[in-house]
Amino acid sequence: MDDKSSSETRGNPIRCRAAVSRKPGEPLVIEEVMVAPPMAHEVRIRIICTSLCHSDITFWKLKDFPGIFPRILGHEAIGVVESVGEDVDEVSEGDTVIPTFMPDCGDCVDCRSKKSNLCSKLPFKVSPWMPRHETSRFTDLKGEVLYHFLFVSSFSEYTVVDVAHVTKIDPSIAPNRACLLSCGVSTGVGAAWRTANVEKGSTVVIFGLGSIGLAVAEGARLCGATKIIGVDLNPDKFENGKKFGVTDFVNSGNCGDKSVSQVINEMTDGGADYCFECVGMASLVHEAYACCRKGWGKTIVLGVDKPGSKLSLSSFEVLHSGKSLMGSLFGGLKAKSDIPILLKKYLDKELQLDEFVTHEVRFDDINKAFDLLIEGNCLRCVIWMDKQVSS
Repeated sequence: MDDKSSSETRGNPIRCRAAVSRKPGEPLVIEEVMVAPPMAHEVRIRIICTSLCHSDITFWKLKDFPGIFPRILGHEAIGVVESVGEDVDEVSEGDTVIPTFMPDCGDCVDCRSKKSNLCSKLPFKVSPWMPRHETSRFTDLKGEVLYHFLFVSSFSEYTVVDVAHVTKIDPSIAPNRACLLSCGVSTGVGAAWRTANVEKGSTVVIFGLGSIGLAVAEGARLCGATKIIGVDLNPDKFENGKKFGVTDFVNSGNCGDKSVSQVINEMTDGGADYCFECVGMASLVHEAYACCRKGWGKTIVLGVDKPGSKLSLSSFEVLHSGKSLMGSLFGGLKAKSDIPILLKKYLDKELQLDEFVTHEVRFDDINKAFDLLIEGNCLRCVIWMDKQVSS
């Protein structure tokens, strides 16, 4: 990536490299693209590094809408503001920022409330466009429109993001750690911290020990949970889980004639205080709800199931058990206020981020990052846009 000063590029299209997803499931193509200047309420960002999330892989494989091609994927990142559009005053050129798929407009009833992070001014949706203007800022060199992804599209040396999706941070924090709070780690930690409000001394069950599940464990550990049970088909994940506070493990494929929920109910003397579903399977939501303690237990859904999936709960059980069932987008976090808190916890050595980064690659090797995540060989792979790294 050539160094470009804002005075040279401000108000003009930028020609840069991007990893374009042209067809579902096929390797991304590194090619030159044009990135338009930001419109009102938008900022153009030079990406420093980005990390790969399972959601990128999910949409990369989708053959039907909301899968759409050609598209620039990527939504966990950190960058520097190159230029700003009209009506942008909370960030300036040169600021270090983290883009997020969830907006935080600061103006609507929901963003002003402590009870919700679901912005009503710019409601979250899986759109191929910018949130306010519903157009793209990307074209290839032939003039073909390239679609956006989750309002971030970080697999490009430059991208345009709405200011409601941008959080200014301390530039001294290592970018290959700070970028993790753009999505995955924030989602898991936030689900335990903000959505569930896990109490000290409580019991937690986590279905799925991928990076999101481990981030939930980290959040539960920070909140003071004393028993954190990880549920997974892969027993090797227990050793990794111990780093993040997992105290017990249940192999869901080795429960004999009992269901997972029966095993957990026995382990917890009647059910866990908090259960988190981090896989995206309706059957696991049912299991999580079934091993959630009656009277005060909370089941929190983080996993993204396939479109059209439905839950079927007994009305009798809902009425008589007194349990709660809730979803958690981005861990219930308000990006602009909560991400700086998490970064401070990292600097104070309370929050673990280093342990989530298992691989780092150059931008040219982005397809290797996909292979690593698909093969289950990594938690987070950081992709550097302009740095030689050894993976």
